[in-house]
Formats: sequence, C-alpha cells, structure tokens
Amino acid sequence: MKALLTDLANEQAALDCLVADIRDDQWSVMTPFSEWTVQDQVSHLAFFDGAAFLAMTDPQAFQAQSATFPADETVFDVTLDKGRRMAPADLLAWWRRERDSLLGALGSREAKDRIEWFGPPMSVRTLATARLMETWAHGQNIVDALDLKRPATARLRHIAQLGYITFGWSFFNRRLDPPDKLIRLELLAPGGDTWAWGPDAADETVRGPAEDFCLVVTQRRHPYDTGLEWSGPATEQWLLYAQAFAGPPTFGPRPGRFPRTRE
Repeated sequence: MKALLTDLANEQAALDCLVADIRDDQWSVMTPFSEWTVQDQVSHLAFFDGAAFLAMTDPQAFQAQSATFPADETVFDVTLDKGRRMAPADLLAWWRRERDSLLGALGSREAKDRIEWFGPPMSVRTLATARLMETWAHGQNIVDALDLKRPATARLRHIAQLGYITFGWSFFNRRLDPPDKLIRLELLAPGGDTWAWGPDAADETVRGPAEDFCLVVTQRRHPYDTGLEWSGPATEQWLLYAQAFAGPPTFGPRPGRFPRTRE
C-alpha cells in the first residue's frame, strides 16, 4: 500500500509540474474530453480528490452529497462549478490541498477497508488506484490539448490492473452480460518487461503496449487507433466498451480522432 500511495503522489506531482508553468491563457484551451478546458480537468480532479477524502472520513456526508448528483453524464458538470470561478493559481492551491488531505486519509487506513463510492463500494487500495488512474487520464487530456510530452512510467501498471479487473463492470454498467470467456492480457511495460493477467490457456488474448491499453480503458483512445492486438470477438467487444472509472456508461473518441499510437 505504501508503494501505491507513493506512486499516486508521484503521478499527481508529475501533472502538477506540467500545469504549474503554463500560461494563464492556456488554462482556457479546450481539451478533447466533453468540451472541457484545461481548467476543468484540474477542477474535476480537485473535486473528486475532495469527495474521496469525504467518503473516507464522513461516509454519511458523502452519501448525502452524492445523492444530489444527476444519474447521467451531466453529473460531471457538477464537479466543475467551483474551479471555474477560480484563478489558475487558486485552483492549483485547491487541488494541492485536496490531494494532500486524501493521501493522509488513505495512509491511515488498511488496504482492504471498504469505502462507499460512486457505483459499488471499493477497497482503500482500489480507491487509491482509481485516483491515480483519474489523475493520469485527465492529465492525458491536458497533454493532448496543449501538445505536451510526458514519458510512460511503471505507474501505468496500476491503471492496467484496474482496466483488467473492471472487465465485468464495463458490461454490467451498460446493462449487458459480460462474455463468458477467459481473457488474458499481455502488455509491454515502459521498461521492456511484460505485464500479464489471466490464465495462459485463456479463450482470448489482448496484447500490446501498456500505455495503449491504459489509453483505451480510460477512453482516451479508440482501440483501432492503438497498437493493441486481440484474438476474438469477446476481447474486441471489451475494448470497445472498456471503462475503468465509475459513473454512467460513456464512450471514448471515435476511430481516427487521434493519430495511431503505433504503425
């Protein structure tokens, strides 16, 4: 758990470094996600880091807050109001406070403790992993909007793990039964190692770069625009529906929206 929290803090710090020095006018640049600006992306992270802290420290207050949220995609707009009224420096300060409070709360609990959240309850470990995933995914929107560069890191393993274990959720969230197939996932890690999940004798397999898989399960790239390879209809359906985050079902970008990550 300590290593996971270190990775979460490092992912947050990496994004902080990307946005801390951008010009004020760049905060209003539109990103490729739901017509949100760069400022909206950081507002969303600050809001949900605060919501996660509330869920851990005052579950009743969290449930009362979440009960007021819409059940459709407009729920995400609720998370943006406060940040939209802030100057960029104040927004960054808010996000830093919320994420620091959350890291403290996460570090005070056992990894297997259950926490109420949007969608099904999850363990403290999974909640920390989800916050890392969200930080990286919304950071990708900012990277795309401002044409920035960032290296792929071993922290992607947490996101890939979350993407794999949300196989069933990606279907149930759309009121569909998941395919009755055993799936194996084999990914090329940034350092050259192979990360694998699932049995060797699985019915179908997904293979490719870890970064590409993470882009797909966070709906930042269409699977057809990546270097991923899959072996059958169940894995293709999964990659088209994959959603590693809580909330109502959504889809990622259309095919061809972004250049292929690998030729």
